[in-house]
Amino acid sequence: MPTLTSATAHVEIAAHGAELTSFKSLATGLEYVWQADPAQWARHAPLLFPIVGRLPDDTYLHEGQPYKLPQHGFARDQEFMLIKHDATSLTFQLMASAASRAVYPFEFELRVRYKLRGAMLTVGWHVRNPAASGHDLLFSIGAHPAFNCPLQPGAGEQFSDYAFHFDHPVTLARQLLRGGLRSGETAPVLAQQAALPLTYELFADDALVFDHFDFTRLTLQKADKTGPFVRMQFDGFPYLGLWTKGPGAAFACIEPWQGVASPAGPPQELRDKEGILTLAPSQEFEASYSIEIG
Repeated sequence: MPTLTSATAHVEIAAHGAELTSFKSLATGLEYVWQADPAQWARHAPLLFPIVGRLPDDTYLHEGQPYKLPQHGFARDQEFMLIKHDATSLTFQLMASAASRAVYPFEFELRVRYKLRGAMLTVGWHVRNPAASGHDLLFSIGAHPAFNCPLQPGAGEQFSDYAFHFDHPVTLARQLLRGGLRSGETAPVLAQQAALPLTYELFADDALVFDHFDFTRLTLQKADKTGPFVRMQFDGFPYLGLWTKGPGAAFACIEPWQGVASPAGPPQELRDKEGILTLAPSQEFEASYSIEIG
Protein backbone atom coordinates (compact mmCIF):
# COMPACT_ATOMS: atom_id res chain seq x y z
CA MET A 1 0.00 0.00 0.00
CA PRO A 2 1.46 3.43 -0.94
CA THR A 3 2.65 5.46 2.04
CA LEU A 4 3.90 8.93 2.92
CA THR A 5 6.00 9.72 5.99
CA SER A 6 7.08 13.05 7.45
CA ALA A 7 9.02 13.82 10.61
CA THR A 8 5.77 13.73 12.59
CA ALA A 9 3.23 11.54 10.78
CA HIS A 10 2.71 8.44 8.65
CA VAL A 11 -0.05 8.09 6.05
CA GLU A 12 -1.32 5.10 4.06
CA ILE A 13 -3.54 5.35 0.97
CA ALA A 14 -5.11 2.43 -0.87
CA ALA A 15 -5.27 2.26 -4.66
CA HIS A 16 -8.81 0.89 -4.20
CA GLY A 17 -10.88 4.08 -4.22
CA ALA A 18 -7.72 6.20 -3.78
CA GLU A 19 -8.81 6.02 -0.14
CA LEU A 20 -6.95 7.31 2.90
CA THR A 21 -6.73 4.34 5.26
CA SER A 22 -4.34 5.49 8.00
CA PHE A 23 -3.01 8.74 9.48
CA LYS A 24 -0.81 8.16 12.52
CA SER A 25 1.24 10.37 14.79
CA LEU A 26 4.83 9.12 14.94
CA ALA A 27 5.31 10.67 18.39
CA THR A 28 2.38 8.88 20.04
CA GLY A 29 1.49 6.08 17.63
CA LEU A 30 -2.10 7.31 17.76
CA GLU A 31 -4.29 6.35 14.77
CA TYR A 32 -6.71 9.10 13.75
CA VAL A 33 -8.51 7.47 10.80
CA TRP A 34 -11.38 5.05 11.44
CA GLN A 35 -10.19 1.52 10.74
CA ALA A 36 -13.29 0.31 8.87
CA ASP A 37 -14.68 -2.17 11.36
CA PRO A 38 -17.31 -3.97 9.24
CA ALA A 39 -19.53 -4.40 12.31
CA GLN A 40 -20.04 -0.60 12.26
CA TRP A 41 -18.94 0.88 8.91
CA ALA A 42 -16.54 -0.83 6.53
CA ARG A 43 -14.94 2.25 4.99
CA HIS A 44 -12.24 4.74 5.99
CA ALA A 45 -12.52 7.87 3.85
CA PRO A 46 -14.30 7.17 0.57
CA LEU A 47 -14.17 9.53 -2.41
CA LEU A 48 -17.63 10.52 -3.66
CA PHE A 49 -17.79 10.76 -7.47
CA PRO A 50 -19.52 11.37 -9.87
CA ILE A 51 -22.40 12.17 -7.51
CA VAL A 52 -22.70 13.14 -3.87
CA GLY A 53 -25.59 11.65 -1.92
CA ARG A 54 -28.51 9.60 -3.14
CA LEU A 55 -30.68 9.76 -6.26
CA PRO A 56 -34.43 8.97 -6.30
CA ASP A 57 -34.64 5.22 -6.95
CA ASP A 58 -30.85 5.46 -7.52
CA THR A 59 -31.78 6.86 -10.95
CA TYR A 60 -30.99 9.99 -12.95
CA LEU A 61 -31.77 11.06 -16.50
CA HIS A 62 -29.34 12.25 -19.16
CA GLU A 63 -30.96 13.60 -22.30
CA GLY A 64 -34.09 11.71 -21.33
CA GLN A 65 -32.34 8.34 -20.90
CA PRO A 66 -32.45 6.77 -17.40
CA TYR A 67 -29.24 5.58 -15.73
CA LYS A 68 -28.61 3.93 -12.36
CA LEU A 69 -25.98 5.07 -9.86
CA PRO A 70 -25.66 4.02 -6.22
CA GLN A 71 -25.41 6.55 -3.41
CA HIS A 72 -22.17 8.57 -3.72
CA GLY A 73 -21.32 7.11 -7.13
CA PHE A 74 -18.77 4.48 -8.13
CA ALA A 75 -15.26 5.93 -7.67
CA ARG A 76 -14.95 4.67 -4.11
CA ASP A 77 -15.13 1.08 -5.40
CA GLN A 78 -12.76 1.44 -8.37
CA GLU A 79 -9.06 0.66 -8.67
CA PHE A 80 -7.08 3.85 -9.28
CA MET A 81 -3.71 3.93 -10.99
CA LEU A 82 -0.79 5.36 -9.02
CA ILE A 83 0.83 7.72 -11.54
CA LYS A 84 3.25 9.63 -9.29
CA HIS A 85 4.91 8.97 -5.95
CA ASP A 86 7.73 11.00 -4.42
CA ALA A 87 8.95 11.74 -0.90
CA THR A 88 6.10 14.09 0.02
CA SER A 89 3.21 13.34 -2.33
CA LEU A 90 1.45 10.77 -4.44
CA THR A 91 -1.15 11.01 -7.19
CA PHE A 92 -3.80 8.51 -8.30
CA GLN A 93 -5.80 8.58 -11.52
CA LEU A 94 -9.13 7.15 -12.66
CA MET A 95 -10.49 7.47 -16.20
CA ALA A 96 -13.70 6.53 -17.95
CA SER A 97 -14.06 2.89 -18.97
CA ALA A 98 -16.61 0.71 -20.72
CA ALA A 99 -18.03 -0.20 -17.30
CA SER A 100 -18.35 3.42 -16.17
CA ARG A 101 -19.91 4.54 -19.47
CA ALA A 102 -22.70 1.99 -19.02
CA VAL A 103 -23.94 3.84 -15.92
CA TYR A 104 -22.41 7.27 -16.50
CA PRO A 105 -22.11 8.21 -20.19
CA PHE A 106 -19.31 10.77 -19.86
CA GLU A 107 -15.60 10.89 -20.53
CA PHE A 108 -13.61 12.01 -17.50
CA GLU A 109 -10.15 12.10 -16.01
CA LEU A 110 -10.04 12.21 -12.20
CA ARG A 111 -6.79 12.70 -10.30
CA VAL A 112 -6.40 12.62 -6.51
CA ARG A 113 -3.21 14.02 -4.99
CA TYR A 114 -2.10 13.52 -1.40
CA LYS A 115 0.64 15.77 -0.02
CA LEU A 116 2.02 15.35 3.51
CA ARG A 117 3.81 18.20 5.25
CA GLY A 118 4.51 17.68 8.94
CA ALA A 119 1.21 16.76 10.57
CA MET A 120 -0.94 18.16 7.73
CA LEU A 121 -2.24 16.13 4.80
CA THR A 122 -3.61 18.06 1.82
CA VAL A 123 -5.94 16.22 -0.54
CA GLY A 124 -6.35 17.76 -3.99
CA TRP A 125 -8.81 16.82 -6.72
CA HIS A 126 -8.32 17.50 -10.41
CA VAL A 127 -11.16 16.69 -12.80
CA ARG A 128 -10.78 17.18 -16.57
CA ASN A 129 -13.18 16.71 -19.45
CA PRO A 130 -11.05 14.95 -22.12
CA ALA A 131 -13.84 14.93 -24.71
CA ALA A 132 -12.73 16.40 -28.02
CA SER A 133 -15.83 18.51 -28.61
CA GLY A 134 -19.52 18.86 -28.03
CA HIS A 135 -19.93 16.84 -24.82
CA ASP A 136 -20.03 18.51 -21.42
CA LEU A 137 -18.94 16.60 -18.32
CA LEU A 138 -21.53 16.72 -15.52
CA PHE A 139 -20.41 15.64 -12.05
CA SER A 140 -20.23 16.25 -8.33
CA ILE A 141 -17.40 15.28 -5.99
CA GLY A 142 -17.04 15.05 -2.24
CA ALA A 143 -14.97 13.80 0.69
CA HIS A 144 -16.15 11.40 3.41
CA PRO A 145 -13.26 10.90 5.89
CA ALA A 146 -14.10 9.13 9.14
CA PHE A 147 -12.06 9.73 12.29
CA ASN A 148 -11.86 7.67 15.44
CA CYS A 149 -14.16 9.14 18.05
CA PRO A 150 -13.12 8.85 20.78
CA LEU A 151 -9.57 9.44 19.57
CA GLN A 152 -8.14 7.68 22.63
CA PRO A 153 -10.43 4.65 22.97
CA GLY A 154 -8.34 3.07 25.72
CA ALA A 155 -8.55 6.12 27.96
CA GLY A 156 -12.14 5.64 29.09
CA GLU A 157 -13.46 8.29 26.72
CA GLN A 158 -16.87 8.20 25.09
CA PHE A 159 -18.33 9.60 21.87
CA SER A 160 -20.32 12.11 23.91
CA ASP A 161 -17.11 13.54 25.41
CA TYR A 162 -16.35 15.09 22.01
CA ALA A 163 -17.56 18.08 20.03
CA PHE A 164 -17.10 19.76 16.67
CA HIS A 165 -15.39 23.09 17.40
CA PHE A 166 -15.73 26.17 15.16
CA ASP A 167 -13.41 29.16 14.98
CA HIS A 168 -16.24 31.50 15.92
CA PRO A 169 -19.87 31.27 17.09
CA VAL A 170 -22.09 29.99 14.29
CA THR A 171 -25.78 29.62 13.57
CA LEU A 172 -26.67 26.47 11.63
CA ALA A 173 -29.77 24.86 10.18
CA ARG A 174 -29.61 21.38 8.65
CA GLN A 175 -31.24 20.18 5.46
CA LEU A 176 -33.49 17.31 6.52
CA LEU A 177 -33.16 13.97 4.76
CA ARG A 178 -35.79 11.29 4.24
CA GLY A 179 -34.45 8.03 2.90
CA GLY A 180 -31.22 9.80 2.01
CA LEU A 181 -33.04 12.41 -0.12
CA ARG A 182 -33.55 16.07 0.78
CA SER A 183 -37.10 16.67 1.99
CA GLY A 184 -37.01 20.42 1.35
CA GLU A 185 -37.33 21.08 5.09
CA THR A 186 -34.72 22.48 7.45
CA ALA A 187 -34.26 22.35 11.21
CA PRO A 188 -32.13 24.51 13.53
CA VAL A 189 -29.00 22.93 15.00
CA LEU A 190 -27.02 25.77 16.60
CA ALA A 191 -27.63 29.44 17.42
CA GLN A 192 -24.47 31.52 17.89
CA GLN A 193 -22.40 28.77 19.50
CA ALA A 194 -18.75 27.87 18.91
CA ALA A 195 -19.11 24.12 19.47
CA LEU A 196 -21.52 21.33 18.59
CA PRO A 197 -21.45 18.66 21.33
CA LEU A 198 -21.69 15.15 19.90
CA THR A 199 -24.57 12.86 20.73
CA TYR A 200 -25.94 9.91 18.79
CA GLU A 201 -29.37 11.57 18.88
CA LEU A 202 -28.02 14.30 16.59
CA PHE A 203 -27.74 11.71 13.81
CA ALA A 204 -30.96 9.81 14.44
CA ASP A 205 -32.41 11.31 11.23
CA ASP A 206 -29.29 10.69 9.11
CA ALA A 207 -26.39 13.06 8.42
CA LEU A 208 -26.32 16.72 9.31
CA VAL A 209 -26.21 18.50 5.94
CA PHE A 210 -25.40 22.21 5.75
CA ASP A 211 -25.15 24.87 3.09
CA HIS A 212 -24.65 28.65 3.33
CA PHE A 213 -22.33 28.23 6.31
CA ASP A 214 -19.76 30.90 7.19
CA PHE A 215 -16.79 28.79 8.33
CA THR A 216 -14.10 26.86 6.47
CA ARG A 217 -12.42 25.06 9.36
CA LEU A 218 -13.74 22.49 11.83
CA THR A 219 -11.99 20.66 14.68
CA LEU A 220 -12.94 17.34 16.27
CA GLN A 221 -11.73 17.29 19.88
CA LYS A 222 -13.00 16.71 23.39
CA ALA A 223 -15.62 19.24 24.44
CA ASP A 224 -13.18 20.81 26.94
CA LYS A 225 -10.59 21.21 24.13
CA THR A 226 -8.06 18.88 25.77
CA GLY A 227 -6.29 15.90 24.25
CA PRO A 228 -5.67 15.02 20.59
CA PHE A 229 -7.58 16.66 17.76
CA VAL A 230 -8.31 16.43 14.04
CA ARG A 231 -8.78 19.70 12.17
CA MET A 232 -10.11 20.02 8.64
CA GLN A 233 -9.83 23.07 6.37
CA PHE A 234 -12.16 23.21 3.36
CA ASP A 235 -12.15 26.58 1.59
CA GLY A 236 -14.59 26.98 -1.30
CA PHE A 237 -16.89 24.05 -0.52
CA PRO A 238 -20.62 24.91 -0.74
CA TYR A 239 -21.88 21.91 1.26
CA LEU A 240 -20.81 20.08 4.40
CA GLY A 241 -21.97 16.80 5.90
CA LEU A 242 -21.39 15.55 9.45
CA TRP A 243 -22.25 11.92 10.21
CA THR A 244 -21.86 8.83 12.30
CA LYS A 245 -23.50 5.46 11.88
CA GLY A 246 -25.58 5.40 15.03
CA PRO A 247 -25.52 4.38 18.70
CA GLY A 248 -22.24 2.67 19.56
CA ALA A 249 -20.36 3.77 16.43
CA ALA A 250 -16.86 4.93 17.40
CA PHE A 251 -16.22 7.38 14.58
CA ALA A 252 -17.27 10.79 13.30
CA CYS A 253 -17.18 12.02 9.70
CA ILE A 254 -16.42 15.53 8.45
CA GLU A 255 -17.46 15.70 4.78
CA PRO A 256 -16.83 18.75 2.57
CA TRP A 257 -18.81 18.38 -0.63
CA GLN A 258 -19.01 19.86 -4.11
CA GLY A 259 -22.52 18.51 -4.54
CA VAL A 260 -25.45 17.28 -2.47
CA ALA A 261 -28.18 14.61 -2.42
CA SER A 262 -31.16 14.95 -4.74
CA PRO A 263 -34.56 16.11 -3.49
CA ALA A 264 -37.34 13.62 -2.94
CA GLY A 265 -39.48 13.12 -6.03
CA PRO A 266 -39.07 11.57 -9.47
CA PRO A 267 -35.63 11.16 -11.08
CA GLN A 268 -34.40 14.32 -12.78
CA GLU A 269 -31.99 15.31 -15.51
CA LEU A 270 -28.47 15.22 -14.11
CA ARG A 271 -27.86 18.68 -15.54
CA ASP A 272 -30.65 20.04 -13.31
CA LYS A 273 -29.50 18.38 -10.09
CA GLU A 274 -28.41 20.83 -7.38
CA GLY A 275 -24.63 20.91 -6.94
CA ILE A 276 -23.80 19.47 -10.36
CA LEU A 277 -20.67 20.98 -11.92
CA THR A 278 -20.31 21.34 -15.69
CA LEU A 279 -17.06 21.17 -17.63
CA ALA A 280 -16.93 21.90 -21.35
CA PRO A 281 -14.49 19.84 -23.43
CA SER A 282 -10.87 20.33 -22.24
CA GLN A 283 -12.00 22.32 -19.19
CA GLU A 284 -10.65 21.43 -15.74
CA PHE A 285 -11.83 21.68 -12.14
CA GLU A 286 -9.69 21.71 -9.00
CA ALA A 287 -10.50 21.69 -5.28
CA SER A 288 -8.64 20.69 -2.13
CA TYR A 289 -9.02 20.27 1.60
CA SER A 290 -6.59 19.51 4.41
CA ILE A 291 -6.52 17.28 7.48
CA GLU A 292 -4.28 18.23 10.40
CA ILE A 293 -3.65 15.99 13.42
CA GLY A 294 -2.27 17.08 16.78
